[in-house]
Amino acid sequence: MAGALLLAALPIRAQNPVELQLVPWATGLSQVVDLAHAGDDRLFAARRQGLISIISDSMTVVSQPFLDITAAVNDQGGEQGLLGLTFDPDYANNGFFYVHYTAGTGNGISRISRWRVSSDPDSADTASEQVLYEWPQPFANHNGGDLEFGPDGHLYVGFGDGGSGGDPQNNAQDLSDPLGDIIRLDVSDPDTTYTIPPDNPWVGLNNDTLPEIWASGLRNPYRFGFDRITGDLWIGDVGQSAWEELDFWPAGDNSGPNFGWRCYEGDAPYNTGGCQGMSTYEFPVSVHENIATGGTWCSAIGGRVYRGATYPRLVGRHIYTDYCAGEFWMLTPDGFGGWVDELGLASGTQGYVVIAEGVDGELYTGNTSNGQVRKIVDRCPMDPPSISFDGAVLSSTAANDYQWYLNGDPIGGATGQTWAPTSNGFYYVVGGFANNCELRSDTLEMVSIGLAEVAGAELLHIYPQPADEELVVEWMPDAVGQRWQLVDVMGRELLSGGWPVGRSTVRIDVRGIAPGSAVMRLMDAEGRTRASRPVLIR
Repeated sequence: MAGALLLAALPIRAQNPVELQLVPWATGLSQVVDLAHAGDDRLFAARRQGLISIISDSMTVVSQPFLDITAAVNDQGGEQGLLGLTFDPDYANNGFFYVHYTAGTGNGISRISRWRVSSDPDSADTASEQVLYEWPQPFANHNGGDLEFGPDGHLYVGFGDGGSGGDPQNNAQDLSDPLGDIIRLDVSDPDTTYTIPPDNPWVGLNNDTLPEIWASGLRNPYRFGFDRITGDLWIGDVGQSAWEELDFWPAGDNSGPNFGWRCYEGDAPYNTGGCQGMSTYEFPVSVHENIATGGTWCSAIGGRVYRGATYPRLVGRHIYTDYCAGEFWMLTPDGFGGWVDELGLASGTQGYVVIAEGVDGELYTGNTSNGQVRKIVDRCPMDPPSISFDGAVLSSTAANDYQWYLNGDPIGGATGQTWAPTSNGFYYVVGGFANNCELRSDTLEMVSIGLAEVAGAELLHIYPQPADEELVVEWMPDAVGQRWQLVDVMGRELLSGGWPVGRSTVRIDVRGIAPGSAVMRLMDAEGRTRASRPVLIR
């Protein structure tokens, strides 16, 4: 093809959609409901019957539990039991960890307790329990159960609306109790149970409002978590019978968000009697239809934003799931104030109840039905192929197999690592890799520019190619007022100058030009191109 010019290298790096995979990590953890790390490589698995077990490494579960409080835990109802676990940000020095569990009999009491590790790092001091906060439950379901330290160092604790169905006591809109709310406590002083942060939204009000409350209007915020980089809060709020929702709240805003239940379920009105205007409430960033109304979801499980270093394509994605659907979704900002929601994996398995971080930011999920803990990974973590053009042949970096495309259509027979293009257009290659991964390369556009068609173009010589520091241009102008211009592949001027009268050679300093393809144009006094040649800057 006459004068093929590499016109544009578009850094699309496009690939097949990001897909997740669950890699086995530990088994034999019956009724696992929560996972946490203590600032080291271990994972701690909270189990509903009242056990905390240690996963010391992949597939290795320490035989003796870290803590056994089965005698104190009320796990008679399916939403009761030991429900949440978190470690003090200063655990390495103070050895404190916190547990959220149902105590008592019958409907039970939600209890938040602080414990201390013993001299053995794999065993808690069983006599160290300090009860920090308790609240009686009017029904046996919707106990909430999560607790997490925020970026401000305070302890956030989630409570369900008290149970039954439809929040018959309207607890989630009642600020005189913690039910249907997230409370925020300062637990930094080990000599006290807790103090109330002075910037909690209802501090100082002389009424029945609990100053511990930080957010309200939640039905059952069973799992929530903070982004370890931004501090933003993500909440999975279990719906009634129509919509499962994922809520978001930005870091540092302590204005007391009301997430709308029971006035609204998801985005839809539920029971608006006595409710305020819609602007009063914070609506979810994502909703999924409940199985009772034709969907596949039944209990939204809030997740985590991936901040690990192993899977770059996952960075910044909030990964969450659902107890019934077994689907793992990924939510990211769209750059315009909205969100992009993508399905990462349809596992086909029920029972996932938690997504949590390891100390390194890698993500793990626990399944209470089968007792398995799995690591969440990018199914296709390898780099996509990259292509280059040497003036005659397109070449791809290594893959297991190849298919070249022109303008989005596969080229018949173009299944090798190289391909000699014969026509203009946009070229890329799809490389096949292990695990049935097919990844698309960047795209190169080539244009047949037919340089010899311009009169006198054969007299234009440019060297060296590629140029490192200096470009030498040989040309014999046939009139005064002619000039040269170096442009990038998009036609934008990089350098220009007049052609010296009586000279046949111009030397151009290109050390300040970014590496890549360019075009040298020679023009007459009226700006018409007399000759041009592709140039490669190294």
